[in-house]
Amino acid sequence: MSTFQLPRSDNCEFNFNFMDEDDKTILRSEQYGSKASAQNGIESVRSNAGRDDRYDFKASSSGKFYFNLKAANGQIVGTSMM
Repeated sequence: MSTFQLPRSDNCEFNFNFMDEDDKTILRSEQYGSKASAQNGIESVRSNAGRDDRYDFKASSSGKFYFNLKAANGQIVGTSMM
């Protein structure tokens, strides 16, 4: 079972991490100005994660692979680990 973790950063912004069963981060969100916005981001990940067309696969300059998960409006709601 995967879970979401909603830590608060020191600069009063919020982000979330999508964790696997071993508590390893699969996906990190963008920064949000409020907890409510971050919770909306979590719901966006839940609703878009099952759609193949919402993933944008990339390679870093070091050759490692990662993906961005996008919402219906094209906004990135999370970025995977490399």
